Amino acid sequence: MSTSPSPTLPSADPLANKAQAWSALFTEPMSELVQRYTASVNFDKRLWRADIDGSMAHARMLGAQGIINAEDVAAIERGMTQIVGEIESGQFQWQLALEDVHLNIEARLTQLVGDAGKRLHTGRSRNDQVATDVRLWLRGEIDGLAVLLAEMQRSLLTLAESHADTVMPGFTHLQVAQPVSFAHHLLAYVEMFARDAERLADARRRTNRLPLGAAALAGTSYPLDRHAVARALGFEALCTNSLDAVSDRDFALEFSSFASICMVHVSRLAEEIVLWMSQNFSFIDLADRYCTGSSIMPQKRNPDVAELARGKSGRVIGHLMGLLTLMKGQPLTYNKDNQEDKEPLFDTVDTLRDTLRIMAEMVGGIRVKAAAMEAAALKGYATATDLADYLVKKGLPFRDAHEAVAHAVKVAIAQGLDLSQLPLDTLRGFHASIGDDVFEVLSLKGSLNARQVLGGTAPARVREALAAHRRRLG
Repeated sequence: MSTSPSPTLPSADPLANKAQAWSALFTEPMSELVQRYTASVNFDKRLWRADIDGSMAHARMLGAQGIINAEDVAAIERGMTQIVGEIESGQFQWQLALEDVHLNIEARLTQLVGDAGKRLHTGRSRNDQVATDVRLWLRGEIDGLAVLLAEMQRSLLTLAESHADTVMPGFTHLQVAQPVSFAHHLLAYVEMFARDAERLADARRRTNRLPLGAAALAGTSYPLDRHAVARALGFEALCTNSLDAVSDRDFALEFSSFASICMVHVSRLAEEIVLWMSQNFSFIDLADRYCTGSSIMPQKRNPDVAELARGKSGRVIGHLMGLLTLMKGQPLTYNKDNQEDKEPLFDTVDTLRDTLRIMAEMVGGIRVKAAAMEAAALKGYATATDLADYLVKKGLPFRDAHEAVAHAVKVAIAQGLDLSQLPLDTLRGFHASIGDDVFEVLSLKGSLNARQVLGGTAPARVREALAAHRRRLG
């Protein structure tokens, strides 16, 4: 008598046996532990809209090509409409046994419309399906992030427009270096976020390529019209090599790289906000809604939002490192490893979106303490370079002027005075060409106004930059 296992008979219910979701080859069901370990539906169900949109474009193309009939296309459309309603109302029953968003939707469709649902997967694989879904989803998120990047820049511009003439110390090595306009300082971040927006737009172009039609890895024998599907879904190009199409995650890496750079810029701004709010700087104050108190020290107002934004940069950078590591050892083509790309990608999008939104709002609530900024600029001999430039214009070689000013600063430090407070006779002791006009040069405002070079901190130049950014952002 044979002891071989009985064959697994097909089930009328596609939810009844996990193995039946892909093949009758298997003779035993997947273990519960393996189901939990391999399932992704708990996190990839957020792709449902992209999955349905991609499936509908595929079904309509199959109908147009005569691969399935019009009645099947109509049934698929009818079933998908019901599924959308169920998901949006929270009535859809997500099944762990069906592993992922794709099989859950297909199984429900088959329950609703029968054989037409089973025909939907003609000419495609989950390999090209998931690649398409992720690209569709990410493209939509990119468009939303582009809006938030513009809002971040506008928030900085709005604050800067009131402070073209506000003087603050510019720093190198966190030491007072030269006076700058506070608006000029803020515009540095506008430039950073503008480059981020350029990187994001560039990443969108490479994300917006259609993998569907590559099937499992080698293409398909069905006469698919991939260009029609691309047009229907708004893709601007096709992935033109089937092997690459199903295994490429460069677009996710590129997006994560953009996000990491953007979060570095966020983190730098957040760090400055933390410093500026501290009592040692006292350059700004934040609205209470962006601060927290202490459980033990009643006097504390902590810039927790800025600190957390700074901290979350590490989270996003970590996701980039994880995705790079995930991809580095994979041979062609698709491997199950790629299931692990979604959670870091999803969290990167969520983190960046929330951070940009709250940072833009927080910047809008900044109150500037202009007097404290100006006083700080006077503490570090910030106009020493201006005195050197003054002497150069009087005919001294720059290195000689640099040396003369170093002696002047040494005397000023010994006397506890700013350079502008030294008597004219004392200043002339460092070089005979110094005249009464030196005091305008040594003033903070004079220093600012002198820097008229394109990209400089002179208020007139800063206002030109503000206007240019306003025109660009609309």
